[in-house]
Amino acid sequence: VHGKGALVSKMPGDWWQRRASHRAYLAYMWAHPGKKLLFMGQEFAQGAEWSATEGPQWWVLDPGYAAEPDHRGVRDLVRDLNAAYRATPALWRWDSEPRGFTWVTATAAEDNVLAFLRHAPDGDPLLVVCHFSPLVRHGYRLGVPEDVPAWEETLNTDAPGYGGGGVATAAGPVKAEPVGCHGRQASIVLTLPPLATVWLRPA
Repeated sequence: VHGKGALVSKMPGDWWQRRASHRAYLAYMWAHPGKKLLFMGQEFAQGAEWSATEGPQWWVLDPGYAAEPDHRGVRDLVRDLNAAYRATPALWRWDSEPRGFTWVTATAAEDNVLAFLRHAPDGDPLLVVCHFSPLVRHGYRLGVPEDVPAWEETLNTDAPGYGGGGVATAAGPVKAEPVGCHGRQASIVLTLPPLATVWLRPA
């Protein structure tokens, strides 16, 4: 507040790109270790800075408001992120322990890609891929654990229901290949949606 502006309004690009970056960031934050912080209005992409005299602009979710589907998509994403977080031990079981997190790649700056794994002692790992570029990247290879034969997309911030363009990482489960990448002996090949974060789990 007081001149800082709303999160979605700080994102670069046009309205679509700002919302897409906003969604990608939220899914990144939910997957990253540490506690989550949302300031009022961020859960539905309020464009105006929050005001103590007005409160959150809930009316942007009202049917008939021009951009209502855009705001509803972000709201629905936050709802699904909360549900997925509760149901995924890898996101919180070892939240404050180094063994709960492994980088896949943190050096793909030219591609605007971050990828990491979250782990739990009593559940499947979660593969998180963040693509902060407005381009679609086809055939993007990522190293994965050798003991997981296939991965499937469980959350994609570019899904149409969230206001995205509907670019999927693959048509179905993605089989791991014995091709070395990112210091691992197995890898998968994905299509990366623009300005999106994708979660994948063992198929």
